[in-house]
Amino acid sequence: MRVSASWLARHIDPAALPTSPEDIGEAFVRVGLEVEEIHPAPEVTGPVTVARVAEIEELTGFKKPIRYCRVDFEARGDGTARSRHVVCGATNFVVGDLVVVTEPGAVLPGGFAIAARETYGHTSDGMIASARELGLGADHAGILVLPPGTAEPGADALEVLGLSEPVIELAVTPDRGYCFAVRGLARELATSLDADFTDPVARVTVPDATGDAWPVRIDDAEGCARFVLRRVDGVDPAAPSPWWMQRALLSAGMRPISLIVDVTNFVMLDLGQPLHAYDAARVTGTIAVRRAAAGEEVETLDGRTRPLDVDDLLITDDSGPVGLAGVMGGASTEIPELASLGDGARVDVLLEAAHFSAPVIARGARRHKLPSEASRRFERVVDPALPPVAAERAAQLLVELGGGTLAAGRTDEGGVPAVPPVRMPLALPDRVAGVGYPRGATVRRLTQVGCAVELDTGADGQGQVVATPPTWRPDLRRPADLVEEVLRLEGYDTIPSVLPAAPAGRGLTPAQLRRRAVSRALAEAGHVEVLPFPFLSDAVWDDLGLPADDERRRTVAVTNPLDAERSRLATTLLPGLLDMLVRNRSRGSEDLALYAIGQVVQPQEHPPAMPDPAVTGRPSDDEYAAIRAALPVQPTHVAVVLAGSREPRGWWGRGRPAGWEDAVEAARLTGAAAGVELRSRRGERAPWHPGRCAELVVEGTDVVVGYAGELHPKVVEGFGLPARTAAVELDLDAIPLRENLPVPAVSVYPPTAVDVALVAPEQVPAADVADALTAGAGELLETVRLFDVYTGDQVGEGNRSLAFSLRLRAPDRTLTSEEANATRDAAVAEAARRHAVALR
Repeated sequence: MRVSASWLARHIDPAALPTSPEDIGEAFVRVGLEVEEIHPAPEVTGPVTVARVAEIEELTGFKKPIRYCRVDFEARGDGTARSRHVVCGATNFVVGDLVVVTEPGAVLPGGFAIAARETYGHTSDGMIASARELGLGADHAGILVLPPGTAEPGADALEVLGLSEPVIELAVTPDRGYCFAVRGLARELATSLDADFTDPVARVTVPDATGDAWPVRIDDAEGCARFVLRRVDGVDPAAPSPWWMQRALLSAGMRPISLIVDVTNFVMLDLGQPLHAYDAARVTGTIAVRRAAAGEEVETLDGRTRPLDVDDLLITDDSGPVGLAGVMGGASTEIPELASLGDGARVDVLLEAAHFSAPVIARGARRHKLPSEASRRFERVVDPALPPVAAERAAQLLVELGGGTLAAGRTDEGGVPAVPPVRMPLALPDRVAGVGYPRGATVRRLTQVGCAVELDTGADGQGQVVATPPTWRPDLRRPADLVEEVLRLEGYDTIPSVLPAAPAGRGLTPAQLRRRAVSRALAEAGHVEVLPFPFLSDAVWDDLGLPADDERRRTVAVTNPLDAERSRLATTLLPGLLDMLVRNRSRGSEDLALYAIGQVVQPQEHPPAMPDPAVTGRPSDDEYAAIRAALPVQPTHVAVVLAGSREPRGWWGRGRPAGWEDAVEAARLTGAAAGVELRSRRGERAPWHPGRCAELVVEGTDVVVGYAGELHPKVVEGFGLPARTAAVELDLDAIPLRENLPVPAVSVYPPTAVDVALVAPEQVPAADVADALTAGAGELLETVRLFDVYTGDQVGEGNRSLAFSLRLRAPDRTLTSEEANATRDAAVAEAARRHAVALR
């Protein structure tokens, strides 16, 4: 909402209004309004003068209309007039019109200097200016034509136009629709400044009227609570809008069009009530307010024929729909253009002021993608007491400025809905804010916002405030709403900022500490954390090569998704991570190691029905348990993807590409940060390569917590990733949470290292052989490490040699060679029993 200081001064004591627009903006901020921008006065210097068009010569031979004009300034004593000749491309003016001429030496906004110049074969000694060129608005369709009598030729246009005045633009929140009018803004500003406020509604006298101005029938009381019509006969459609009205509209960002349109727009901006003007001669029969029927259409003022929905609220007459209620009028009853009327023609105008349902208008405007100034106000709720006042104010202006005559009668169907009073303890604002406000502050502030306030001491002696909110404040319905008004107007800055004391003995939970430890460990190892999009499409499962019966395909649909193509909650982190890998590579990043920690959703195959408890109270324990049972499991996962070089190449060497071993190492690092050791064994799970996939289990258990390895070549090709792209995904919640980690014991006795080389079939994983050696060696084994793999003629076709180093130590003695050899032999024997290996 844009408003000028001069417009605000019409409703506030001008002496109390700050001269600086910044001070006015600060006053608005103090009462909770957001200042979007302060538009300074246009920077116009030099001679800018009002002139009268004396001659117009139409130049031919050009692609567009060009006119060579003589404009006259003030008359001299000898009867001649100072004049200039100007070339102009606009055609919206005639001889005798008052225009604004920027003479040579003037500088317009943007540093545009005016000088005499040769153009179209003539000398243009200045420029006839448009509203946009003068910084008055965005209209550039034609030059600015001043109404007759605005000023005498030769007057300083800067003073006449009021170009020295800045404009304040405010962002109005949906719950404060009354501030979409100068009336509401002036009330808020007067409260902030403790200035006198004159309600413009009080200046309008609504006389008693007998009979109806036009027959009206409301068929949908839910969509339309009130409908008012006032008729003005014999309005001159050619009468110009006065400059004060045009300037007000321009300051609000609206383009002056014609007197009838400008009057309805001005009253809407001033009071907040949208109006619509009908040509009474084109309205047939009774005006009805109803919902649309299936298959109906209406041609709106923008010239488009729109098919209607059965939820659309219409204004109709005997001919059918004549407008979308609260959104846009229909073309069949619009005021005719001036060119289609003869000289001296008069128009009978029917003014509509109604109160429509905010949800109905909001849905209609969005359905037809037709936002308008009227719909923006109706969908934020308009004061239902305003229609007769706004209609009377517009009618008076048409009589005064357009030479019309008020017709007898006024139609006023419906009424003002009753506003229930709100009871609130008198001391409640003080308790909520923790501030002792002065005596009478609560009553004073509630009165300032328009409430009718009464005090009730009550039998218990505790004071109660009984406040009846005004009709323009539908948001005041509870004691908390009244408390907010008191705190807002007394000043949020007066409320002390006191942090509550943190209770002792609380902090992060063990699960939160583990999550942070995992994230820190991965980041320190060179991985970069990202936040992938948490929604997926069903097509991604085929891209990942998941079988048709894979449980990850069972997802939960989002009712109102952000992206219609991705409407499913993620059951795995890999699709989102791979998308981010592709996006980063498309932007020039080649060597990537990304990780994410987040929740996934794993719905049950046959979930129980979700109960629907009443909203009148807290659900019972049984209902709460049923709700919890119906919710899908949402474990926390950690996933890593790697592509490109893990070790960069340079003068020190050729570098090393990322591979499956880096994915397994990331998994081990995650396990170590979580306080467990993860053991890898051969696994198979999409989207990993079946021969290069490790299944990860917690050491000492058989609990599978995730998978790591290289992605399947088809997946890599489908996503456009480099070969051998690796990934790991772990279920962090499946890892046992150990709050008391074992303290490592340091032995004072030396270790004994023995090496064994075993010939094993190629299909036997090295990890399985290591597990067998661990089981056979028993308690004396500290670590087992694979340090060499050999294939060749010496071990035979289909075999390979696996060399392991076994580190042995006893906690209470130094091992003898006999004990070490016996332990080694036991380990080799167990490996031979399990996997048919032979000592090389």
